[in-house]
This record gives sequence, C-alpha cells and structure tokens, in this order.
Amino acid sequence: MQPSRQARSEEAAAFRAAARALFISGDTIDAFLGSATPGQVSACRGMLEAELSHRDRSKRERLLRQARFPVPKSLDGFDWSNVSFPEGWGAGDLRSLSFVDAAEDLVFFGKTGRGKTHAATAIGMAAVSTGRPVRFWQTAQLVLQLGRAKRDGTLDRLLADVSKARLLILDEFGYVPLDVDGARLLYQVIADSYERRSVIFTTNVEFSRWGTIFADDKLAAAIVDRVVHHGRLVEFGGPSHRLENSLMLGKGGE
Repeated sequence: MQPSRQARSEEAAAFRAAARALFISGDTIDAFLGSATPGQVSACRGMLEAELSHRDRSKRERLLRQARFPVPKSLDGFDWSNVSFPEGWGAGDLRSLSFVDAAEDLVFFGKTGRGKTHAATAIGMAAVSTGRPVRFWQTAQLVLQLGRAKRDGTLDRLLADVSKARLLILDEFGYVPLDVDGARLLYQVIADSYERRSVIFTTNVEFSRWGTIFADDKLAAAIVDRVVHHGRLVEFGGPSHRLENSLMLGKGGE
C-alpha cells in the first residue's frame, strides 16, 4: 500500500530537517527527494536521525567528562523545605536554568552538610544534559591548578578551558584561605566570568567575611559587588544532611 500524499510530505519534511541538522546542502536534499522512492526517503531519514542521536549522546558524554563532577547527583526528591530563595524567585527558576542563559551568579550559602554541593552538582548535571558546557571545581583545587599553570607557562590554556563553560561551579568557596597570588588568580577567573557565564558559589562564609578569603579587601569588595548586582543568594538551612545520613546508616547497622 502506497503512503498517502500527506505521509510522504511529512516523511520528506522529517528527512529534510535531519539532513539540514547534519549540514547537508539544500540542493543535495532537493536532488535526493526528487529522485528517491518513499521507501528510500524513509530509510535514509532513519539513518540520519540515528547519526544525530549518536552525536547528541557523544556530546553529552564528552561534556560530562569535561565538567569533572566528583559524584553524580540529581534534583529528583531533593528537599527544598529548608532552602530560602530570593523574593519572586524559586526552585522552578533554578531548575529552568534561565539564570545560566542570563549569565547570572548564584551563592549557595549555609553551614556544612546542608545540601549546597548536592544541589550545585545536580544543577550542573542538568545543564550538561541540555548541552550546556559546565566546569566544576573545588575552589582550593582550582587555585592550586591556576598557580601550577602559571609557573609552568600554561595558564592561558587553563583559562581558555574555563572560558568554554556556560556554568562554572566553585565548590567550598572560602573553606581554605588564599595567599595573595592565589587570590589574584581566582579573582581573574571570576572577573572574566562576569556577564559571560554563570558562577555558582557554595560557601559557608558570609559576604562580610569574604575579605578573609582573598587576603585583600579590595578584591573581595569587587567580587561581592559583581555577585550582589548580578546574582542571587540562596540560603540552605535545616539540619545537616550528612549527620542525618550518618544516623540512618548507624540505625541500619544495628
């Protein structure tokens, strides 16, 4: 049974969309559609869509490797009841990743074990799943690598890698004090990201003490000014997730 005219038209449109996504020229597509049978169009469309699917999976796998997440995390089932969002902005906005497209910064603030790193990692993985490049760094490790790259003459290469990200996650920001050189290198990364990419800071250090992180009040003030005027503060409260998990494991072992 021959397919209907509408079915042939839909098949041709689907073939054309897949072919254009693979950058096949319009002239080549038209020539093929002008001579191919409906079965040939269907078979070739299937092949092109399979190739597109393969490339999409490969891209996401590559982005996931490049992001360097320490442990995979998801927002499924995440408890937002102890998280305070800015007025008029909430978990739905966070999940939508609109802040990434707007190159807005987020500060996840709260005591250790409140889920800041979990949430940041899960948001980063959600961004990767949509094809957005992400880089995850424990802040102290990034500073060490920046210093090493500067000494080795490869700083430009490392900064170029960071600049590929649409979202940069600086985990445990302020947990380790920085020396002057490290503070300046980290400031360079943050300043270069301003209005170009989003930065998520996870920290237990309030803004008024950021000067102690950088050993330079002027650098700290400049960064706080950027974050405050182009970002949002998300506060994580409640009991420690780590303590709860430890207690649950302890009960399970009884």
